[in-house]
Amino acid sequence: MHFPSPYERPSSIPLLAKTIRMEDGARIAVFVYGSRDNEAPVLFLHGNGEEHGIFGPAIDACVAAGHSAVALDARGQGKSTRGSEHLTYELLARDAVAVLDALGIRRVHAVGFSDGGIEALLMARDYPERVASVLAIGANLTPEGVHEEGGWNLAESAEMLRAWADGEWAAHEDVDASLLSPTPEEASVSAELLQLMLDEPHIPKESLASISCPVTVMVGEFDCIRDDETVAIFSAIQDAELIVVPECGHSIPKHRPDALVRELLGQL
Repeated sequence: MHFPSPYERPSSIPLLAKTIRMEDGARIAVFVYGSRDNEAPVLFLHGNGEEHGIFGPAIDACVAAGHSAVALDARGQGKSTRGSEHLTYELLARDAVAVLDALGIRRVHAVGFSDGGIEALLMARDYPERVASVLAIGANLTPEGVHEEGGWNLAESAEMLRAWADGEWAAHEDVDASLLSPTPEEASVSAELLQLMLDEPHIPKESLASISCPVTVMVGEFDCIRDDETVAIFSAIQDAELIVVPECGHSIPKHRPDALVRELLGQL
């Protein structure tokens, strides 16, 4: 699909693993690790085309430190289904709040990577009473805020996936499309997720000024997020902290989980 490189999944056993139905039919998979008694657990929001397991070492560190961790698979990714509503970052943020409502969780410390970082910022802006703090890793405000790494052409990849999804499978009676990898449905959703990064977000930096909870903006030294975009986020939020992880690219949860864990546990 995309983002295929391996990562260390949680070794902790979840106390809860279930799906929660959204109004448009999507079923969002949620996993709770550690104690469920924490007043403000840590909410983990992953990046585009991934699933919650990318935060494996951070989830395990939270549990070991006595904290509760709530992790989602965003709609159309991991174990969650797509649903019918138009895909936007605001929708993904609403999904997260709806899951918290279903679990009876009032406030969280939101940790988001890439697309999840965007969602964490939107949650803090639009649902301030639900967010105790934010650790936004590799987030951007506009599609132009992302450099395409290593010559990767997002638009071309999305088009190839759409072409695969729209293949004339019915003309080949000996081909069971459900056995293909990816299946036509998986390719279609993956193309839609890539298109999301091409079309969105469009977040006015001024709108982030209303965020009142503690915010840490984290990026890699060689991140694909443009420097001016990172500075715009950091500068827009009063008393925000900026952390640059040396000798690291975009995928901090995979390549430098120690830096993520150190910053996260220092905030709790």
